[in-house]
Amino acid sequence: MTEILKLQTKYFGEIEYEAGDVIRFPEGLFGFEEERDFLLLPFDGGGLLCLQSVKTPALAFVALDPFTLKPDYVPELDPSDLKAFGVKETGDLGFYVLCAVKNPVSTSTVNLKCPLVIHPETREARQVIMERYEMRHPLAEFGRGEGAAPC
Repeated sequence: MTEILKLQTKYFGEIEYEAGDVIRFPEGLFGFEEERDFLLLPFDGGGLLCLQSVKTPALAFVALDPFTLKPDYVPELDPSDLKAFGVKETGDLGFYVLCAVKNPVSTSTVNLKCPLVIHPETREARQVIMERYEMRHPLAEFGRGEGAAPC
């Protein structure tokens, strides 16, 4: 029988989850190296996700699939990264980017340079650096303005 765990979250109040739902970042996130275990929770509508820390209830990031914003986004991983994940191609992995939500929404930015890379089967993840992209891409660059759902 699977154990049901409870967690107080930043945006959703108390939730229940299973240990198998946890995404593990062995090296943590940039600037949050001690934070290793997260849940990826969907917000209602808009394709936005919440990367919620399991250790620190007040720590949560807004994330989204970069391909929904930029269909020509091409994440390139080093062979050592692919080997660490145990895959041969980047297509075997999931990619998410973090969003800095600002007011007004049109001034919000997404970080295409440092995506979160998640192995969908092992749920192991890493944050990597993509040299060809910038850290702060304005939402307006992708046609997301005042009327759009915030990232």
